[in-house]
Amino acid sequence: MRFGAAELGAILDEYLPKEATGLVVGVSGGTDSACLLSALAELRKLPVRAVHIDHGLQAASAALRAACAALCERFEIPLTVIEVTVDSAGESLEAAAREARYRAFALNLAPGECLLTAHHADDQAETLLLQLLRGAGVKGLSAMPVRRPLAGGWHLRPLLHLTRSDLQAYGKAHGLDGYEDPMNRDVRFDRVFLRTELWPKIIERWPGAAAALGRAARHAADAQHQLERAADGALVRLRDGAALSVAGLRVLPERERVNVLRRWLAETGIAAPSSARLAEGLRQTLTAHADHVPAVVWGEHALRRYRDRLFLTAAAIRPLDAQREWQMRSQSRLDLGAGLGTLCWVPRLGGFDPGRLPAALTVRRRSGGESLKTGVRARTQSVQHLCQAAGVLPWMRDVLPMIYAGEALIAIGDIWRDARWLTRRDEPGFECVWEGAPELY
Repeated sequence: MRFGAAELGAILDEYLPKEATGLVVGVSGGTDSACLLSALAELRKLPVRAVHIDHGLQAASAALRAACAALCERFEIPLTVIEVTVDSAGESLEAAAREARYRAFALNLAPGECLLTAHHADDQAETLLLQLLRGAGVKGLSAMPVRRPLAGGWHLRPLLHLTRSDLQAYGKAHGLDGYEDPMNRDVRFDRVFLRTELWPKIIERWPGAAAALGRAARHAADAQHQLERAADGALVRLRDGAALSVAGLRVLPERERVNVLRRWLAETGIAAPSSARLAEGLRQTLTAHADHVPAVVWGEHALRRYRDRLFLTAAAIRPLDAQREWQMRSQSRLDLGAGLGTLCWVPRLGGFDPGRLPAALTVRRRSGGESLKTGVRARTQSVQHLCQAAGVLPWMRDVLPMIYAGEALIAIGDIWRDARWLTRRDEPGFECVWEGAPELY
């Protein structure tokens, strides 16, 4: 298939979002990304810049950087080189490098910019075969989409309809001699083994294999789209604030339930656990006794059930880490730590009486046994009872900032106040405001 600036322009007209403000080309130093950059330089459709990710995994890194620099200098396109650290603990080096690479791309992408990478039909076929060998579901078999959201912009793969030989022909015609990454010859990596040992035999027997596997990936993508539409419809019915209705989930068939949960997680950008892990975890979560608070934990995330609602939370909820001193004066602020927000004193009628309080209060985490008198005629109640009555999520109760005057508990954030420390309704005082508080209900 013929490739050039005109053909690339037609693809960009079809897939490039109208809101795109600029193009960022991921260059590796190889021929494929060189061909993409060359065609874009001729096209000059939008402002173009290039980014090279240096994984620091091999001695050839310097040569790859030099090849990218020479290429960008030839086409007068600015180049940014980003060094990343690849942590392969718990996963393959290939997967860890890919994750580090796209994390760097996302951080470097300005709002409205579109990242372009030179993945082609052979890459798509390799991805589909690898996903099959891993036992992937429909989403995995969709392989690589032509376009997807990325950070504040998009990631576009405009060459998926072209084969490696198409790009090699273009590169030869335009004098593009990319530097081959030595890791692309290391058969210890699954993709390299597939590309060098198996793929030549496949295309010898089935010359149209790349196109056929590309069609199969598109069929899977169509099926995945239908699954996502069905899940979106179910989510409309199941949403209960920031949570999902457990009663609604229970009536769904198991496979549909897993599909809905995967879609819900995808909305937040969180990778779901395996289908088997998610299904078993959901079974345990949905069948536990009503007075239990079951959780399904994977990585840094968890699904937790409370009062017939299912919540997505962090795996470890960090409480207030240490006692803090807080000055009792107007606009005095106290940072509670990452994700816990800030306390602030503001003037207000019927608030705390500054004449009865010390100049400095202390803020601590909950330790158990605390109590408050929330109204003049109300009886003193334990904080545990107040939390249960208000429906404060059990795993969030230890993040509640307990505000003390000496040894007397006078308030819990801006949720409850001890009436014994307040002025009358028409008298000036101070009110505590908890800004940026986490979800508690």
